[in-house]
Amino acid sequence: MPNTRRDFLRTAGGIVVAGAAVNGGLAASAQAAAPESGAGTRTEHQLPPLPYAYDALAPVISAEIMTLHHGKHHAGYVKGLNAAEAALAEARAAGDYAMVQHWARQAAFNGGGHYLHSMFWKVMAPPNNGGGGEPAGALADRIAEDFGSFANFKAHFSAAAKGVEGSGWGLLHYRPEDGRLLILQAENQQKLSPWGSTPILGIDVWEHAYYLDYKNDRGAYVDAWWSVVNWAQVAASFEALRK
Repeated sequence: MPNTRRDFLRTAGGIVVAGAAVNGGLAASAQAAAPESGAGTRTEHQLPPLPYAYDALAPVISAEIMTLHHGKHHAGYVKGLNAAEAALAEARAAGDYAMVQHWARQAAFNGGGHYLHSMFWKVMAPPNNGGGGEPAGALADRIAEDFGSFANFKAHFSAAAKGVEGSGWGLLHYRPEDGRLLILQAENQQKLSPWGSTPILGIDVWEHAYYLDYKNDRGAYVDAWWSVVNWAQVAASFEALRK
């Protein structure tokens, strides 16, 4: 178990996206890019591999969705983030910041997509093989204290995920300031993101995450998703952040 924030960032991954410190297993999917003259250094982000086969979450999430979601959508965010950060580096080298607002927005959107999806894959596991059930230990105690019960937490989180306006995410954050867990929404990848808290669990409720399996029934997708939640991974992130 990691004992410092540095260890946590190395093992669970971490970047700052749109004003929110977030973790998602990115350290293993990035490498330093060669410095450009006058531009400083930057990171070349890479698509992380799935921790299971594409069909491992079926029937909750089909192999077809996982293949498209990981290989097309997530890969697209990685490509977009690299392009945005390269453009910002070029702007620094040239001293030309006319497009800085555009590229900063692109970095936030695509960086949020890369980070959240990197977390998303890890907080799921095959049903009855690490996925599903309820949390245990300190995480279960914290959920009971902050939400009254696991049933209350699950109902609240499900309502938040189902109620995201348009495309976005339902998220469970940990706030170090007071040690509390928070249920939040994110629109797109980066909007509504708060300062000072870190997501440790999230469900993607963009239509590409469920439409091929559930059509327009987001609620059925959210309800089924609980059977693939990897509570061991969520608990590991929780413990790392507490330390």
